[in-house]
Amino acid sequence: MLTATREVEIEFGDCDPAGIVYYPNYFRLFDTATAHLFELALGMKQAAWARRYGIVGIPMVDTGATFLRPSRYGDVVIIESAVAGFGRSRLDVGHRLFNGGGLAVEAREIRVWAGVDPDDPGKLKSQAIPEEVIAALSVTAR
Repeated sequence: MLTATREVEIEFGDCDPAGIVYYPNYFRLFDTATAHLFELALGMKQAAWARRYGIVGIPMVDTGATFLRPSRYGDVVIIESAVAGFGRSRLDVGHRLFNGGGLAVEAREIRVWAGVDPDDPGKLKSQAIPEEVIAALSVTAR
């Protein structure tokens, strides 16, 4: 699978009073990493590919993480992100965050390829992921 790698410097605002990254901020970092993964795969920003494929986006329906070691203000971390599996409309995204050469956080997201429900425009409805999107996210090298 295609893996997107990002280098991120931990900012003061990412941290809690103990001086370590406040855990919800990891999920913000991972959400951004997912956007970068799709941009790498599809060659365009989220707004553009959502328009192209006629969807609202890929909302998260489940998430989780294992925190192995802390990250602090000023640390430069590496985030690796890849789609680990596909369903008809489901994407399983995995993230690994490294700090100081060691694995610090391992996380997962379950997302759904979603558009507006034609029967109720106030709701979202899952849609089949286009084959070209699956192919773009499934390549092993870029």
